[in-house]
Amino acid sequence: MMWVTGIGAVVCLVYYGVIVCYSGFSTSFAWIWPLAAVFLLALTAGMAYSRFYPKRIPLWLSVPAFTFLGASVIILCVVEVMVFLGAASANVPNLDYVIVLGAKVEEGRISSSLQKRLDKAIEYSQRNPDTVWILSGGQGRDEPASEAQMMYEYMRYNGVPEKQLVMEDRSQSTAQNISYSKEIIDRLEEERGQHTSPQPDIPPGPYMMAEDKPIQIGVLTSNFHVFRATQIARRWGIHEVCGIGAPSDRILFLHLCLRECAAILKDKLMGNM
Repeated sequence: MMWVTGIGAVVCLVYYGVIVCYSGFSTSFAWIWPLAAVFLLALTAGMAYSRFYPKRIPLWLSVPAFTFLGASVIILCVVEVMVFLGAASANVPNLDYVIVLGAKVEEGRISSSLQKRLDKAIEYSQRNPDTVWILSGGQGRDEPASEAQMMYEYMRYNGVPEKQLVMEDRSQSTAQNISYSKEIIDRLEEERGQHTSPQPDIPPGPYMMAEDKPIQIGVLTSNFHVFRATQIARRWGIHEVCGIGAPSDRILFLHLCLRECAAILKDKLMGNM
């Protein structure tokens, strides 16, 4: 066990160095890796000390430490399994609406993460030309324009018809992405119902009325984010939501999954999912 925690601490430090060299110190939540390394090193030192001085470490200290470690590992494994299952979800064709979740935009360009999402949306649009796209993302303090506006311009430039694109430019979080987009979908469906031509008179007879086909809604985001996004969508009343995962950065994938684990626990505690 001591060797496992020691090697784990080294791996955390090495991976933190990779993150810094690859994307700089501005990567969100990157501090978790040196923090995890410090914790594992302290645990390794404690186990080494207890090996040579077994009677000097009281049970009130060792038992909670190992209980906390064991519980953390179990929670992390369970949540990460759900994240990976969400990332592996299959695309459902011919959805009526797809909500594309925004990501950070910079001066003059969109981020790599957002571009991957939009390229996935364009690919899906080419195969399913009737799908309506809800482009969801507001403008952050350090962003030159709303994420929805930048997404709209990118998809229009790449040939997606304007009539298939709807912008939602108020949201600042995943929960707001979903809730504001659902408001737009409900409004569009209401307007569509008002413009539907009246049904012709049907003479009396032994007819059966077919049930209305429920609208099918998808959420398109980065693969590691699919599970949380679809769970939040169900929380907001989109019960049959379909997740569509776009590729994410391979080098940062492990970090993104760990960060997503913390975000899932936070949203669960806040009642968003």
